[in-house]
Amino acid sequence: MSTSSTSAGIRVAMAQINVTVGDISGNRDLILAAMREARDKLGADLLLTSELALTGYPPEDLVLRPGFMSRTHDVVAELLQQVSGIDLLLGHPWREDDKLYNSVSWIRDGLLLGRYHKQCLPNYAIFDEKRYFSPGDQSLVIDVKGCRCAVVICEDCWEPGPIRQALQAGAQLLLTPNASPYRRGKHQRRLHTLGERIHETRLPMAYCNQVGGQDELLFDGRSLFLADQQPTLCAAHCQDALVCADFVAATASWQQVAGVAECAAADPLPTTAADEAIPQDLAEVYQALALGLADYLRKNGFQRCVIGLSGGIDSALCYALLVDVIGADKVTAVALPSQHTSQLSLDLAAEQVAMAAGKLHTIPIARLHDDAIDLLRNHYAEIAGLADENIQARARGILLMAISNDSGAMLVATGNKSELATGYCTIYGDMCGGFSPLKDVSKTLVYHLCAWRNTQSQLIPQGVIERAPSAELAPDQRDDDSLPPYDRLDRILQYYVEEDWSIADIVAAGFDEGEVRQIAGLVLRNEYKRRQGAPGIRITARAFGRDRRYPITSGWKDSGEISSSN
Repeated sequence: MSTSSTSAGIRVAMAQINVTVGDISGNRDLILAAMREARDKLGADLLLTSELALTGYPPEDLVLRPGFMSRTHDVVAELLQQVSGIDLLLGHPWREDDKLYNSVSWIRDGLLLGRYHKQCLPNYAIFDEKRYFSPGDQSLVIDVKGCRCAVVICEDCWEPGPIRQALQAGAQLLLTPNASPYRRGKHQRRLHTLGERIHETRLPMAYCNQVGGQDELLFDGRSLFLADQQPTLCAAHCQDALVCADFVAATASWQQVAGVAECAAADPLPTTAADEAIPQDLAEVYQALALGLADYLRKNGFQRCVIGLSGGIDSALCYALLVDVIGADKVTAVALPSQHTSQLSLDLAAEQVAMAAGKLHTIPIARLHDDAIDLLRNHYAEIAGLADENIQARARGILLMAISNDSGAMLVATGNKSELATGYCTIYGDMCGGFSPLKDVSKTLVYHLCAWRNTQSQLIPQGVIERAPSAELAPDQRDDDSLPPYDRLDRILQYYVEEDWSIADIVAAGFDEGEVRQIAGLVLRNEYKRRQGAPGIRITARAFGRDRRYPITSGWKDSGEISSSN
């Protein structure tokens, strides 16, 4: 096949680019670079960008700032004059008649052929578009070399109405910009839903998705060319890509362009009884965590990081992610032993840093801890038990934050979802940090990810994976002294937090009622901690953050959910 479109169809390119929310000029430059490459190197007839590509998604309250929207309008007008030799479908917010829309402008050779306003505004989970945007009600169908192409934006594909409207307007092909955030299993859910729309209408689709991290959200790309219920071509997971395919109107099919690299779409992963306990998406999850962490650092101007390396599993995984993302030479790893820290912990921390050819700083906290105890004894009271344990954690936080403040490096919080759910963490102590990569990663999944990472190259000591987890804040302390074993705890948390099961339903699934009530009580009582914690990457259907919004102050004591003792 030649590198230019034929009379039998049109060549569609999609810009799966990593935009930054609010960086209108920078995003404009990325779009223009993709446009020139699509036109000059790929011979594309049109370039499709992702949803709100000009401003990045989600812009949140930025769109309420008059200056922000004025700049957006100015750059849209500027781009109108720079587009030639190719159609550009530009995603951006737009204010018109005192209403704000989530829009796509169709630009051809300096002319605005039409502007489409998103009709279905999601207002669930992490989405709150109805706070900002008004819904559109009109389809947009444009002729491209004899093929009638319609625009629908993201959620418009998840509901049947807008696509049926486009079909009635004579559409032969759907062009859909998206900002669809990642979570585990999301790709197969997309394929199922998009396949339903195509089955209903027989309209092929070009699906362009945003890629990159934005605070706690991660956009995984995987832009698709679909002609039926299975994709013809699929762009890479968590990578920038400029993808291209020829649409042949006569057969309503996509054809790959010779010389343009594509990734075939993955089929649903098989699960057998033998491997049910081991997740099969570990490479995908690790890549998502790495991209989310890398983008948070890059887009916020951090070039270095600080991490407290305990010799335990959570900090080991965070250190591995940092080494993969920015390199060991840009990570300040600090061991902060107390009187309860074992020699094994120190040895394992040193072993891991040596594996990465990094440097480990060891700063004992005994003096700082003892001075705090003495001050309290002399001026307040004798401190022991949990309060004494938390002083140790907060002493570490003081030192790590001092290093962060002095060096300008970001401190990484290392807590996992299981600990944050139950409050098994110290606010202003081990919760200190600017970003929490494992915030939505259960303890069980942490172990799986560590084992998977070592299949790529050995970066986590086997001793870290094999040892029993402990906070080491008291003699002979183990996590399972305070919590159920993590395999059981994480299943209960999945049902209660992510799937909103009632206590009765969880008990009916085979769990001890007292244990379930204890865990549910811990989850509700520790909302105040989570609200003050660092942001982290969302990888599940219900993360602690923007899509799980529980009150800190609450008088709800439903006996069917929480026992009166909690």
